[in-house]
Amino acid sequence: MHESLSLLRRWRWLLIAVMACEAGFVEALHANPVAPDPIASVVELFTSQGCPSCPPADRLLTALASEPDVVAVTFPIDYWDFIGWKDTLASPAFTARQKAYAAARGGHVYTPQAVIDGLVDAVGSDKAQIEGVMRATKGKDGALTVPMNLAEKRGVLHVDIGAGPEAVAGVYVLRIVRSKTVLVRRGENSGRSITYTNVVRAIHKIGEWNGKPRSYELRELKGDDEGYVVLLQKGADSRPGAILAAAKSVGF
Repeated sequence: MHESLSLLRRWRWLLIAVMACEAGFVEALHANPVAPDPIASVVELFTSQGCPSCPPADRLLTALASEPDVVAVTFPIDYWDFIGWKDTLASPAFTARQKAYAAARGGHVYTPQAVIDGLVDAVGSDKAQIEGVMRATKGKDGALTVPMNLAEKRGVLHVDIGAGPEAVAGVYVLRIVRSKTVLVRRGENSGRSITYTNVVRAIHKIGEWNGKPRSYELRELKGDDEGYVVLLQKGADSRPGAILAAAKSVGF
């Protein structure tokens, strides 16, 4: 009996020691988090629930979003609403962003349209074209050459931007929802159930950057399935240019 109690005590102390080691490991992991992959490309898809040629682009955006070094977001636009179905996710602000891109490059708006690194557009459903543009814009006009780190702690979003060549650029926070499935009941896609990935729900400019390191803190309410994308972009809101830096929440 005495020997059994002694053995039980030894097992209990061994269990406590293992738990303490695990706790120390977890604490060290949080103190020294794994650095995220640097972002190599930013893909903005302008799409609509009323656009019959958009679902293939929406599926391609989902595939691109799974790449750890790619920021891929969906901007639902509203100018297809007249067809007979009001896009449930669209915002005039997203349409304005697409039109600003077209004005800055002397182009036009269409769906599905992908804009890569703030510089060049491509047909949103054309994988080969998008991948070709992603390669062509690498480092162009400073695209994605500025370091940026994004962290969320106790409801506060911390944004740290490193140094880079002097430039006039804005810092934009995008609140996004990971996935949203919509059953379209009228219009060109009537009866189709479409899943959208990394859907932008709001975009806010929180500051300016001029080439010197800057840090920002932001408190903003968001849902449990939502996260953030932060973009550092040259130019003005009305004439956006190259995206110099980008970061995204873990899992997005």
